[in-house]
Amino acid sequence: MLLRKWLAGLLVVFMLTLITPPLALGDEVDVKADSFVLMDADSGKVLLSKNENKRLAPASMTKLMTMILAAEDLQAGKVKSGDKVIASEEAWKLGGSQIYLEPGEEMTFEEMMIAIAVGSANDACVAVAEHLEGTHKNFIDRMNRKARLMGLKNTHFVNSYGLPAEGHYSSAYDMAVMARYALNYPKIVEYTSIKEYNLREGAFKLYNTNKLLWWYQGADGLKTGWTNEAKYCLTATVKRDGLRLIGVVMATPEKSGHFRDSMQLFNYGFAQYTYKSFFSRNGVCGTVTVGKGIIDNIEVVAEEEVGSIVRKGQEKKITMKKSQANYVDAPVIKGQKLGELKVYSDGNLVKEVNMIAADDVDRCGIIRHLVKMFAETYLL
Repeated sequence: MLLRKWLAGLLVVFMLTLITPPLALGDEVDVKADSFVLMDADSGKVLLSKNENKRLAPASMTKLMTMILAAEDLQAGKVKSGDKVIASEEAWKLGGSQIYLEPGEEMTFEEMMIAIAVGSANDACVAVAEHLEGTHKNFIDRMNRKARLMGLKNTHFVNSYGLPAEGHYSSAYDMAVMARYALNYPKIVEYTSIKEYNLREGAFKLYNTNKLLWWYQGADGLKTGWTNEAKYCLTATVKRDGLRLIGVVMATPEKSGHFRDSMQLFNYGFAQYTYKSFFSRNGVCGTVTVGKGIIDNIEVVAEEEVGSIVRKGQEKKITMKKSQANYVDAPVIKGQKLGELKVYSDGNLVKEVNMIAADDVDRCGIIRHLVKMFAETYLL
């Protein structure tokens, strides 16, 4: 009877291991943050999390959204890197981390962005906000509209810099989504990966607040945060061997604990996962015959990275299928879709990437076309 009960209990434990999801996830890593997320940047898949939707003060991680909007305008041509930005009295009055802008002081837009990304400058945030939207309030409204468009359900901004304010909050998951979005803008990664910068012709030295740039191989962004209310926070990204991970820790209680916690997350991610790549972004993945063009063939490249994250040891589960046009008539426009690459994990579609023309191909004139036809008919 005792043996039967023991066997029944063992069976229950075995069944629970089959139906219970992997440890939820704070048990798998030694992380002291109140809330955290580890995300695959390519797919947006959450690999580890704890209290990921809890609304918390984001502190200066707020500046990630400020940089996103600024980078959007830079890419759209609304503003240029060399444009002069003039500091207002409102910018000058701000406390916290700053570059001590004086009212009327001028800096380039790029210098202001670097001051935000590297030095976490609150005053530079206001200067940029006013330059782009006229007033700081208008810019905050735009930040919240963008948050809604991005589907951030646990984020609301009251300022552009992250000092404590009632109703100013985000979550680890929302910050990870923001980070993934920010990676679409190379300038953000460029600025947030700068370790040191000489501002005002070397009179004012900026040191990046993100110490992972020094301490962790492959780290290249994004933004720290700290206030008494928020404690220690970090939204970071690291890339190794094609695998890019995003880590967010919020409300870590100990000084420098946000760096330790983030490294724990990344250590787990790179130990457990790898990235199986077939083609890199803009990598040549085929050729297409061109009719009636000034050249007969054109290279086709991948619009994005082609591959997938996978548990180490399970790389064979990731496969790829290619479907492309064999022939196209000129003119061909650079970026024109000429096929698709589909990535599968264990037979399930996980990613589709367009195959696009690497260059323009003009249509050849009638005389040149006749010469080509003659050559193909009689000389080949």
